[in-house]
Amino acid sequence: MDASEEKLVELGLTSYEAKAYLALVRRDSSAAADVARLSRIPRQRIYDVLGTLVQKGLASQRPGPPAKYAAVAPAFAIERLALARREELDRLERSSRELIELLSPAFAEGQKERDPLEYIEVLRDRSAINERFAELQEGVQDEILVFTKPPYAKPAHENVEGLQVTRKHKARSVYQCSALDDPDFAQGVRRFIQAGEEARFVEQLPLKLVIIDETVVMFGMEDPVAGSSELTIVVVEHRALAQVLKIAFDAVWAQGLTVDEVTAGAPEARASVA
Repeated sequence: MDASEEKLVELGLTSYEAKAYLALVRRDSSAAADVARLSRIPRQRIYDVLGTLVQKGLASQRPGPPAKYAAVAPAFAIERLALARREELDRLERSSRELIELLSPAFAEGQKERDPLEYIEVLRDRSAINERFAELQEGVQDEILVFTKPPYAKPAHENVEGLQVTRKHKARSVYQCSALDDPDFAQGVRRFIQAGEEARFVEQLPLKLVIIDETVVMFGMEDPVAGSSELTIVVVEHRALAQVLKIAFDAVWAQGLTVDEVTAGAPEARASVA
């Protein structure tokens, strides 16, 4: 598209209309077939395009045979296009003002309405769960507390983002002792501990749980029929709930074993943690 064609399109013509007008400008008058050839517009379209130019006042038709078409002088044609464009913009501006007046009262009323449960999110899609957890990790300001149990959205040895959070903030995690039965997962847990995480181990955790800054809670609820194969994750931004669940977290933490105690294989110690 050359510069003249582009400017005509900006003024409201279609690409074919712009090409046809530019072809007409080069001759005193032209038959439709000649315009099609010069503008490279398909023959089956040229009569419609020329008819539109005549209707818009950019061309005139001279009787034939064959009928011929002539361009209206650019000074008049371009001014006519610009005027139509200005009128269109004026209409849009009036419509915009009317729409603003119409919608503003509804918007003002809407600001007074709040969903009483807007602080609760329910997630079931695995990718959405992973993305939300990543966002929560990035938003940690001071402390993150975690109950870690299967099924793992991202195993410890793959959770690179979590390692970065652990190095910057206070982190405590409670794992199930069985997590150390998988060598790769166990190595991942040790990396977290080396990065600064405090870790404890118990035989069984009641649920998957994350508490961030005593403000945001993320926990998993298993389907009572399908079990862990169907997991629903709930995210709640509620300080009172987070504080209550932190008390529960600390109670489980107090029962936990260190990684050395678990790997030492003290069966009596593991049996006492339930």
